[in-house]
Amino acid sequence: MEFRLLGAVSVATEVGVVPLGPAKRRSLLAALLLRPNHPVPVDQLAAALWDQEPPARARGVIQGHVSRLRVLLAEAEAEMFGVELVTQGTAYVLRMPESLLDAHRFEELVTLARGQRAPADAVAMYQEALSLWQGPALTGAYPSQPLQAAAQALEELRLASVESLAEAYARMGEHARAAAVLRAEASVHPLRESLSAALMRALQRAGRRTEALDWFHRTRRVLADELGVDPGRELADAYAAALQGTGEDAEDGRSHNSSGRRPVSGAAPAPAPSLAAAPLAAPVAAHVPAPSLPSGTIDLLPRMPRGFHGRAAELTALSRAAAGEAPVCLVTGPAGVGKTALVTHWAHRNRGQFPGGLLYADLRGFSDTGEPALLEVLREFLLALGVAPRRIPESQGAASALFRSLAGERQLLVVLDNARASEQVRELLPGGARCVTVVTSRYRLRGLIASDAARPVPVDVLEPEDSTALLAAVLGTERVRAEEVAARRLAELCGGLPLALRVAAARLADQPEAPLSVMCAELSDESRRLSLLDVEDTGVRAALRLTVGRLPASAARQFAHLGRHPGTHVDRYAAAALADTDPATAEAALDKLTAAHLVVRAGPDRWTLHDLVRLYARGLDADSDALRRVLDLTVATALAAADAAEPGDESCFTLPDDFRPPRAVREFTDREQAMAWYAAERDDVTLAAAAADAAGLHGRTWRLVLGMWPQIVWRVRDGWAPLLRMALEAARADGDARAESRVLALLGWVLTEEGRVAEALVHLEAAPALAARARDTRAEATALINLSLAQAALGDPDEAAEGCALAAELAHSVGDRHTERLALGHLARHRLEAREWQAAHETALAALDLDSPAETSAATRVLLLTAVGEALLGMGDETEGIRRLENAAAEAEACGYDDGAVRALGALLRVSADAGLQARYDTAMVRLMART
Repeated sequence: MEFRLLGAVSVATEVGVVPLGPAKRRSLLAALLLRPNHPVPVDQLAAALWDQEPPARARGVIQGHVSRLRVLLAEAEAEMFGVELVTQGTAYVLRMPESLLDAHRFEELVTLARGQRAPADAVAMYQEALSLWQGPALTGAYPSQPLQAAAQALEELRLASVESLAEAYARMGEHARAAAVLRAEASVHPLRESLSAALMRALQRAGRRTEALDWFHRTRRVLADELGVDPGRELADAYAAALQGTGEDAEDGRSHNSSGRRPVSGAAPAPAPSLAAAPLAAPVAAHVPAPSLPSGTIDLLPRMPRGFHGRAAELTALSRAAAGEAPVCLVTGPAGVGKTALVTHWAHRNRGQFPGGLLYADLRGFSDTGEPALLEVLREFLLALGVAPRRIPESQGAASALFRSLAGERQLLVVLDNARASEQVRELLPGGARCVTVVTSRYRLRGLIASDAARPVPVDVLEPEDSTALLAAVLGTERVRAEEVAARRLAELCGGLPLALRVAAARLADQPEAPLSVMCAELSDESRRLSLLDVEDTGVRAALRLTVGRLPASAARQFAHLGRHPGTHVDRYAAAALADTDPATAEAALDKLTAAHLVVRAGPDRWTLHDLVRLYARGLDADSDALRRVLDLTVATALAAADAAEPGDESCFTLPDDFRPPRAVREFTDREQAMAWYAAERDDVTLAAAAADAAGLHGRTWRLVLGMWPQIVWRVRDGWAPLLRMALEAARADGDARAESRVLALLGWVLTEEGRVAEALVHLEAAPALAARARDTRAEATALINLSLAQAALGDPDEAAEGCALAAELAHSVGDRHTERLALGHLARHRLEAREWQAAHETALAALDLDSPAETSAATRVLLLTAVGEALLGMGDETEGIRRLENAAAEAEACGYDDGAVRALGALLRVSADAGLQARYDTAMVRLMART
C-alpha cells in the first residue's frame, strides 16, 4: 500500500487505486497525510476544506468524509499495513508507518543523498527521490490556502533537489546532463533565479557560452516584465562569469582554482559589471565620452571545435578575405557543412592578431528558439567592451553607434554566426579600420555583398579523404583503417556533409564492436537514411527543416515539389512542371533556393540537389500530380528534340490520350541544340522512364525511351539494351502493338551492333509482322532494315538485300523518304559486301538524291558518302573514291560521329598507308571505345 501526495492525492494498492471520491474527501486525506501520526483538529481540517468561513454543518460533513475514508481503508485491508484512522477528542489521527507515504520517502532519500561523498551515489539517490513525483503535489485536492501552502513547500523541496542533482552531475563532470535537468525546470519556473543561474553555470561549463548568455537575457526580460525588477546577485554573477569565459570545465585535465572556475588564458579578465548594483539600460547621450577600455582580453568565442580536419583551401581563402581595411568576410554554405566550425577554428588559430578582443554572437537565423534582438547582441558586446549597464543606450541606433565608436579604437574580431539576412548584420558591423568581421550564413546574402563589399568564402562538402579523416577523428584511426572501403562508402552515403558524418560516427561510437559496413548497409536504404542521420535534436533533417522554414512560401513550395522529380537535375521547365507554374516563376524560386544553398546551380539553366537534401525534399508535402506533370513535360521535350535532331522524319509516337500539355516546353533551333540536350539529359530521362514504370504509367515509359531514338542511333554502342527492354515490357503492358514493334526493331538493331546477333534475331523477326498487323507501314519498313543487318552479320547478304529492297518499296508507298533513304543506304552496304560495285554505287547515289543535303541527317549522309566512295574504289576509280571518302571522314569528324569516321577512315586506310589518316582513325576509335 502506498499513500501519495507527490502528484494526485491517492491511495494505491496491489489491485489498483482506491476510489476516494470528491475533492473535499481527497483534501481531508491530504491534510491528515501532511501530519501522519499526529492529531489534526477539526478546525484545521475545516480550513483545509473551505476558503471562507466553514458552513454551520462543517463538522457533520467532515465526519461523513471520515466515515467514508474508514470504509475505503477497510476495503483495502489497510489494517494489515498498520494503517488506522482514529478519533482523538476533537481531532483525527491517521496512524501509519511513514514509509508508506511518498513524501516521507522523498525527504528521506534527499537527506541521504546530501550526505553522500561520491557524486555518483548522490545522483542515484536524487534520481530515485525525484522519480516519486508524478505531477504537481496535492493534485485533485481543494485549492485552499493551507493545502496550497503545503504544495508549494513540497515543490520548493523538489526544485532544491533538482538543483542538488545538477550540482552532483557537475561534480562528476557531466555538465551537459546538469544543463538538461536544469533547463527543463527553468523553463517552467522562469522567475526562480537560482535555477536560471545554475543553468547558466552548467551551460558555461559545458562549453555552451552563447546559450548561457541567451538564457540570462531571457530571464532578465521575464523578471522585468513580470516583477519589474533587475536580476539578483546570483544571476548577475553567473552572467558575468559567462561573459568573461570563466567557469568552463577543464576538459583537458588542468587544475582548477579554489572557486572551481578556470582562469581565462592571457591577461586577467576585466571586472564583471554588477547587474544588481544599478538599473539596466539607462539612456546615454551621444556626446558622453567612451569609457576606458578594459585591460583584459575579451573572448566571447565558442570553444575550439573538436575533430576539425582539412579545409586548408577554405582557411586560406578566409585569411585572404580577412586582409585589408575593415573587411567583412561572408562564409556561406548549406546546413551542416561546418561553417561555424571552420570560422571558430580559424578565429582561435588567429586570435593573436586581435589584441582588442574577440566578439561572437549567434544570430540564430535558422533556429527554433527565435532570433535575438539586435539590441541584446549590442548590449552583450558593449558589456564585454567595459560599458557599465546603466550607460548602455536603450535604442538600437544609439547602441550601434556607441559600439562602432568603441570598436574604432580596437583591433577586434567580430564573428556573427548564423545570419539570416543582410539587415540582421549591418547594425553589428564595427567601425574600426583594423576590425575584421566574419559572417556565416546558409544564405548568400547578396545585399551584404552589395552594400558592404562583403567577400564571399563558399564552403562545400568535404572531399572523400577529409571525410574519412573526420570519421577517424571520432572513431579512431585503427578502426577506420581496418575498413577503408566501408569508411569511404560511409562518407559517400553522407555526401561529404560534416554534420551527417558526425552523426554517423556518433552512432558507431556507441557500438564499438559494430563494423562500419553494417552502418553502410543501413544507410543504403534511402527510406531510413535521414532518420539514421539524426541523434536527439541534432541531425541533417533538423538542420534542413530550419532552413526550409525560413523560405518564402513560393520557394518552399517549389522545394517540396523538387522532391518529386525522378532525376538528379532540373531546368526551369522541369521545375515549373513540378510546381505547376511558369518557367519564370520557377526560375525565381530556384534562385532563392540557390541563395539558401538548398539547390546548386550546375550550369546555365541547370540545378541539382545534394543527395541528403533530395531525400529530405521527398518527405515534404507536394501535389500528387507533380510526377505525371514532369513526365509529360519530358515526353514533349523529347519529341521536340527528335524533331530538331531529325527534321522531316515522322514522330515516333503520338501523345497519350490523358496527356497534360505543359505550360511551356523547351524549344530547339537546330540539331546541335537537340543533341546537346540528349547528351545532358540522358541519365535524367532514363530515371524518368524508370519512375514512370514504377508508377505503372506504361504509356509514358515506352514513349520516354523511344523519344531518345536520335541519341540511340548516334551512340548505338552506349549500352541501351536494358532501357529498351524496359520499354518493351511497358509497351506490352500498355497493349500498344505499334509501340511494341518499334521497340523490338530498335532493340534488335542495338543488339546486332553489340554483336549479339542471335539474341537480336528473336526480336527482329517478330517486329515486321507485328508492325504489319498494326498497319504501321513505316515501322514495318524500319523493322525489315534492321532485320537485314542481322541477316548480313550472319553471312546472308542476299536475303539482307532482299529485305532492304522490300523496305524501300514500303517506305516509298507511303511517301516516307527518310526511311526509303535509310533502306537504300543499307541496300548499298549489302551490295558492297556482295562486291556488286556498280549496283552499290547507283543505290547509294539514288539515296543521296532523295533529299537535299540540308534535309539529310549528318549520320545518314556520312554513311552514304562512304558507300559511294567504297563502290568507286571497287570500280577502279581510286581518285574519285578517295575524294568521296575524305569528304565523308571530314564531315563525320566535324559533327562528332565517331562510328562514321571510323568507317570512312578505315576504307581510306585500305588503299593508303598515310600516317595522318592512321592518327585520325586511332583518335576516332579511342573515342568510340571510351563510350563502349
